[in-house]
Amino acid sequence: MPILDVSDLRILRSPTTILHGLNWRVARGEHWAILGANGSGKTSLLKALTGYLSPTSGEITVLGQRYGENDWRDLRLKIGVVTSAFVAAIPLAERALDTVVSGRFAQLDLWHRTTAADRRDALRLLRSVGLGHLATRAWAYLSQGERQRVLIARALMARPQLLILDEPCAGLDPVAREKFLQFVEKLARRRDRSAPALVFVTHHVEEITPAFTHALLLRRGKRLAAGPRKEVLTSARLSETFDAKLKLSRREDRYHLSFIRS
Repeated sequence: MPILDVSDLRILRSPTTILHGLNWRVARGEHWAILGANGSGKTSLLKALTGYLSPTSGEITVLGQRYGENDWRDLRLKIGVVTSAFVAAIPLAERALDTVVSGRFAQLDLWHRTTAADRRDALRLLRSVGLGHLATRAWAYLSQGERQRVLIARALMARPQLLILDEPCAGLDPVAREKFLQFVEKLARRRDRSAPALVFVTHHVEEITPAFTHALLLRRGKRLAAGPRKEVLTSARLSETFDAKLKLSRREDRYHLSFIRS
């Protein structure tokens, strides 16, 4: 059974078709990178996967359970999401530990009654992302890189089968970005049964680390290519994805994309 199965997904917001019959499947053991220019449909796809945007037609199935037939609130707990869209909804005075606990209940601005076990699990996850020493620090006093790792710990609280990282490096300085990518690489290489499949949404091929096995390219709401990373990420396909003449190269197991002037 695949972790995620998207079949003929179509999103129409009159008069614009945002996604055109998208088919995509994520199997166990796979980690995917999604690339596409602005307006390619990446954000709408993520909103549909997490139940925040209703598709016009098509099906989304998570671990054999289909949106529309099963409670979307239960399905949402199986998909962890790290996105900058959450940042504004977290109170500045909220402690890092409470932000992580909130992930167990899929809510922001924690109000749910918590237990000692909830707090122990949250502290364990904070330690796993290297931030155990910041458990009592307020959100306002965390750096951007620290916030991203807190959000990953939060997403893992519900033990999701799929973890979506939506442009997680946006706003990070070069050093913080590399440290964060090293952390993501380590997370992707976990082999325990609780380790989720990763979906990393980005504009930058430089952020795709070696542990990512597959890639999905979107162009104007359509699937341009999907499959094993080494087959999908080519100069020709990325040029078509971003509507420009580009050259893809590799440096020490990382990609680099150059613009070729016409």
